Amino acid sequence: MKDNSLKPLIMPVGALDRVDNRQTPGRLKLFSGNANRALAQEIADSLDTTLGEIKTTQFSDGEIYVQIGESVRGDDIYIVQPTCGAVNYNLMELMIMIDAFRRSSARQITAVIPYFGYARQDRKNAGREAITAKLVANLITTAGADRVVCMDLHAGQIQGFFDIVVDHLYSSPVMVSYLRQKGLVGNPDEVVVVSPDVGGVARARAFAKQLNAPLAIIDKRRPKPNQTEVLNIIGDVKGRHAILVDDMVDTAGTLCAGARLLRDHGVKSVLACATHPVLSGPAIERLLEAPIDELIVTNSIPLPPEKQIAKITTLSVAPLLGEAINRINRGLSISALFD
Repeated sequence: MKDNSLKPLIMPVGALDRVDNRQTPGRLKLFSGNANRALAQEIADSLDTTLGEIKTTQFSDGEIYVQIGESVRGDDIYIVQPTCGAVNYNLMELMIMIDAFRRSSARQITAVIPYFGYARQDRKNAGREAITAKLVANLITTAGADRVVCMDLHAGQIQGFFDIVVDHLYSSPVMVSYLRQKGLVGNPDEVVVVSPDVGGVARARAFAKQLNAPLAIIDKRRPKPNQTEVLNIIGDVKGRHAILVDDMVDTAGTLCAGARLLRDHGVKSVLACATHPVLSGPAIERLLEAPIDELIVTNSIPLPPEKQIAKITTLSVAPLLGEAINRINRGLSISALFD
């Protein structure tokens, strides 16, 4: 008769050690695509490390070729690549890099995407439209990323488009620190935070809470893409320093129209805070002519020399991204950075 009783599990010698090793962090290695190497280098400096070796070239027909220049077997890989500028090229380069690391037996691949392109198409506003934010999330996941780090997404719900872990960072600590140096923190009678549209109210409210300032909202309607018609201001702004808060500034139509409306309502000054300086089309010309005293942005997107006008102040988010990468690698809390 066969003995059907449960037998004790006998684990081979060394198996327990192998299980434990799988739970420990791999060696952190940082790599960069071509979208913003300057930011990647700053992140590497903040982590006291160097950028990994990677070769990226193009075939004569434009196809992208990627080759990793060192062993990454069993390592935790972090790829810094915002999808800005030549958005389609940079996005494809990111996915090819992810695939190369996956096929090189990296332990875990994290895509660090300070600026997430195609995020504005996060829902269907009319019939027969694409939802590109979801499409890009699927592409990055299919390429082989295990985790994504983003900053100030155009819409928070984009985190739910991914089927992998997303760490959503905010540039507000960097912005608030700069505004504190200018004496614009903690004076609710002197400062008002303004949302340029209803969709940005949650972002502006969180910003206003950190500044201990009241909130105002600009009621606008957009008849066509990149065309903004400003209608009214909800809230008291007269006699205060107005701080317009948005996630990005593209053609600058929203910011400039909002600044003029605020001036018409008697504000003392107009500052604008936008994490991502896309600054496409007529943006620079509009900013030069607009009644905006200062536009505060970050280096999530590199600014070429012709766009570095006196009105624009660029703050570095490299230390923030570096600390987030360090915490992810060590299994520590990310939300603690923003408490």
